[in-house]
Amino acid sequence: MLRELLSRYHADEISLEDAVLEIEGLRVETVGEFACIDLGRSLRCGIPEVVLAEGKDTAHLTGIIPKIVAASGKCIVSRISQSQESDLRALAEKNGLLLRFNPEARMMVFSKTGEISLTGGVVAVITAGTSDIKVAEEARVIAEEMGCRVCTAYDVGAAGIHRLFPALKKCLDADVFIVAAGREGTLPAVVAGLVDRPVIGVPVSTGYGFMGGGRAALASMLQSCSVIAVVNIDAGFTAGAHAALIANMVAMK
Repeated sequence: MLRELLSRYHADEISLEDAVLEIEGLRVETVGEFACIDLGRSLRCGIPEVVLAEGKDTAHLTGIIPKIVAASGKCIVSRISQSQESDLRALAEKNGLLLRFNPEARMMVFSKTGEISLTGGVVAVITAGTSDIKVAEEARVIAEEMGCRVCTAYDVGAAGIHRLFPALKKCLDADVFIVAAGREGTLPAVVAGLVDRPVIGVPVSTGYGFMGGGRAALASMLQSCSVIAVVNIDAGFTAGAHAALIANMVAMK
């Protein structure tokens, strides 16, 4: 990250004053009267600035995205609606930006070069069912954009527990496991009882009836007798960023 910043300064793409603010992690930039962008987050916290598209006016998004790309080389946008998708594709084409789109995660990554600097960190992302994949893919995109290699294993839930063992075997080199599950949310506790790495449980808003909408899964994970960390319901971004921070710290050593 610091190397990229210094390269931008050397190429006169950024002023000395802005480079200092970014290195200190304090640089912000306003867009009209509707947004204040934190351009130092990546250097300060190790987590890239992510724009939540959900609930935002598309005109606001098209004003914010080019500013972030110009400042940091990349902009990640999450929870994109189908109505926003075509306008954002047009924005990328108009500004000559490279675009990666994950339709399951509903995430777009706008960038100048499309390059990702790999850190050596490895994150495993596992789901109990196919309904959990959209949240798992959100975690996957963030972990990959933070430089990690991601191993995935989907639909290996406790209802057919024999499916879990081949999935774990192929991901044994992971530094941290993200496990997404809805309904009763059993799988993260099971995985944590089988691996010697940190496990992050992600309750997913699948399931119905009593404590549906992910509440039963959240309660189950919070009550786990296995040692796990738990994020909020459907919080794929939070899980992916947290896992990548752990994996990148391991890789640095």
